[in-house]
Amino acid sequence: MTLRVGVIGGGQLARMMIAPAVELGLDIRVLAEAEGMSAQLAASAVGDYRDLETVRAFASTVDVVTFDHEHVPQTVLRALVDDGVAVHPGPDALQFAQDKLVMREKLAELGVPQPDWAAVSDSAALQAFIDDHGGKAVVKTPRGGYDGKGVRVVRNADEAADWFLDSGDALLVEELVSFSRELAQQIARRPSGQMVAYPVVETVQRDGVCAEVFAPAPGAGERLSQMAESIGRQIAEGLGVTGMLAVELFETDDERILVNELAMRPHNSGHWSQDGAVTGQFEQHLRAVADLPLGDPTPRADWSVMVNILGGPAQGAFEDCFDAAMTEHPDAKIHIYGKAARPGRKVGHVNTTGDDLDDAVYTARAAATHFA
Repeated sequence: MTLRVGVIGGGQLARMMIAPAVELGLDIRVLAEAEGMSAQLAASAVGDYRDLETVRAFASTVDVVTFDHEHVPQTVLRALVDDGVAVHPGPDALQFAQDKLVMREKLAELGVPQPDWAAVSDSAALQAFIDDHGGKAVVKTPRGGYDGKGVRVVRNADEAADWFLDSGDALLVEELVSFSRELAQQIARRPSGQMVAYPVVETVQRDGVCAEVFAPAPGAGERLSQMAESIGRQIAEGLGVTGMLAVELFETDDERILVNELAMRPHNSGHWSQDGAVTGQFEQHLRAVADLPLGDPTPRADWSVMVNILGGPAQGAFEDCFDAAMTEHPDAKIHIYGKAARPGRKVGHVNTTGDDLDDAVYTARAAATHFA
């Protein structure tokens, strides 16, 4: 019987799982939050992922449940596990992607390198941390933040006073790391324990959103590559992750590698692999959660570049932009998410590969500009 994989969340990550699922012979079904979402081609149900009975009903139609995002409540996840549903990644792992304070505590227990941090419950504690770290720090809401949301660089505790008032819970404060660039390490792990690692990549952030990815990270020597992979494998094993894991990293000015954040699903830093690796991250995630043998993550070319399409065309249709981009850059791979244009919104991305990094970067950027 065909294995049925259920994806909770109807965004672009679920959308990009559809084609590899078909190729693997899997029956993919999606619980979308609303009609007309990116993954509507596979949406077999529409409902609130926070409602246990809605999720239970969806889970009863599939053999394994996985995710487009990490926001399904722990109570819902644990109820599914109690019902005997195969959930990958499971709640014990997902809690570390859902709560940044819990993540920091666990990474400290594992001995993973990370920025200096603290849980602060009031302005006085936050101010003391700021004063002890050169007069500035990064404050994060432990839950719910993404793409720069829920993150502030502060020089005075008053700049986060509203967060204390709104949540009443402890906030996460971290040292403001002096870094030379941001990196990302992806690991795939299946329930039986098999793991494979992708090459460490460089990510470029603009306004808190990933804008570009270069794979492998330019100038990444053997020592850095081995260190990033070792950290990724240690986290995947230590947290019991099943599926794709993305470890966001800082490369510091003094040549250290520090863990920034985690994602337990396909991730923007791995979009390059769709067209640049023997096995792309979306196929790999499906293999992992279905407990199938993992694919080869080796790059197909010397360089791969991903450029996000942010916002979309201010005027005109996506189809017209697509036609112009394909005509002028036939070697670029263009992926559109089926979303309406909106300033700053991720509406697609462009992948390029080649033996010259500058050429690959130029082509990807030029193709993406057709959608501005």
